Amino acid sequence: MTHINHTAMNLQRCCHCNQKIVTPPFQPRQVIVCPRCSSQLNDGRSWSLRRLALLSITLLLLAPIAFWQPLISIHLFGTQINANVLDGVRLISEQGDPFTASIVAFCAIAAPLLLPISILSLVLARYLAINMRPILLMMKHLKEWVMLDVYLVGLGIAAIKMQDYATVYVGHGLIAFSTMSVISIIILIHINLDELWRRLYPLEENTDAPHAETCLACHFTGEPNKKGKCQRCHRPLHHREPLSLQKTWAALIAAMVLLIPANLLPISTFYLNGRRLEDTIYSGVVSLIDSGNWPIAIIVFIASILVPFVKIIIMILLLFSIQFKSHTDPVLRMKLLKFVSWIGRWSMLDLFVIALMMTLVNRDMLMSFTMGPAALYFGTAVILTILAVEWLDSRLIWDSYGKSKPSK
Repeated sequence: MTHINHTAMNLQRCCHCNQKIVTPPFQPRQVIVCPRCSSQLNDGRSWSLRRLALLSITLLLLAPIAFWQPLISIHLFGTQINANVLDGVRLISEQGDPFTASIVAFCAIAAPLLLPISILSLVLARYLAINMRPILLMMKHLKEWVMLDVYLVGLGIAAIKMQDYATVYVGHGLIAFSTMSVISIIILIHINLDELWRRLYPLEENTDAPHAETCLACHFTGEPNKKGKCQRCHRPLHHREPLSLQKTWAALIAAMVLLIPANLLPISTFYLNGRRLEDTIYSGVVSLIDSGNWPIAIIVFIASILVPFVKIIIMILLLFSIQFKSHTDPVLRMKLLKFVSWIGRWSMLDLFVIALMMTLVNRDMLMSFTMGPAALYFGTAVILTILAVEWLDSRLIWDSYGKSKPSK
């Protein structure tokens, strides 16, 4: 058990609910939880930059194999066809939809590469005395967009779909891609940005200052500098995030509008022996059920149909509760906000499956697979719902409760 020196207790402010909390000094492997909203102020899982850098180098060494080499291969009409990540992005772009291709590329390639590059940049910047603030600020937003694990599930679904038409083989890149996925998850679990901010830019917090505010970017609490910016990360400091409700509402309304064509229009078109088979998201689930793939059908239904609508419904309820100053259990509402933040990324599953299917089923053969018009609407809606959660300032949930006394 960690020994707490009561003489060194200090006053912190929770960046999730704005509660003032008396805490011991942050220690390695020590978990500190806000007694008001149950958010972690220190998760106790901070690894050193050196250890994270070693994992980052491993990621970058695996990347060429994982992205260029075949993940799976099929034998179709006597021809071997390989599927890799880059070919899926290229084929979507060649079909005339560069925006959807860029969504897939960012979530499956760019964001997973930015993570290790950012960590290695921190190491170099530390030795070269370069400003590390932009890197730390960017890393705060990367977690939601690194989707190697989601892509891996999509790969499994694509392989199961192809089993009815061809023999499926494991490709050389699958081991590298799976290893990258595991290492990325380990890094995201053990990287502690709050600890990095405290270590790289140590500043004494002044929670009781007359104009003290908490910065949502670096979680520093203190008065703004002369330019009205956070003393630590130099981002503009506000009492609450400007236009938080307006931006969240705009993203949700746009997502709701886009989900209408996303669910009504075909998301994929499959040509088999001259027959044109169009599938919407829902009919695709029904087709999986008819073919006996119940587990896959359930996964696709949850990720592509249930998650987007549940996420929007929960977010609308949270926004109404804020605007009408509801006194409904705020802890429950915080848990709902964290829940939708976690599940939102899994809706990208359908786009990853489409990208893989397009690489496996070639247009020049008796079978071909193309992306339908719904994919663009669906991908954009998923991105907007993820942004809606990021833009909502969770402290607004607690504002109707007024100021609270410091808790121990």
